[in-house]
Amino acid sequence: MIANHVGALYPDRFDRIALGKVQAASVGATGNAVATIPITSGTAYIVRQITVANANATIATANVAILTSSDGNTSNAVSNNVVLANVSSTTTYQDLGLKAATATTVYTAPALYLVVNTAVTNGTCDITVFGDVVTL
Repeated sequence: MIANHVGALYPDRFDRIALGKVQAASVGATGNAVATIPITSGTAYIVRQITVANANATIATANVAILTSSDGNTSNAVSNNVVLANVSSTTTYQDLGLKAATATTVYTAPALYLVVNTAVTNGTCDITVFGDVVTL
């Protein structure tokens, strides 16, 4: 995006961009909607990638998923349940595996939600959702 333009809140192209991000999301307790990832780019979008990075400590045993609803209903899953085996510090990352239906779905949910299936005490991480904007 070009910060000094009137439309700076909108992407300057229809291409893969960061659709939403949450920083220091806690994986310290299990539950539905442990963190909310607000979608700040577009009202209709295609999810292409979800990246977990910048952990405050090793969270390699955490098991997480991303859903479009806060109720934990797995039929609303965007990602698979994933063990964050590669996320062990601020310099490591892991992309979450996406559900097969994600490849053909245009989402309109204003936020996505982090579900923690297996917690890591005091663990936090950043989660960024990348994709394509279909409708601003």
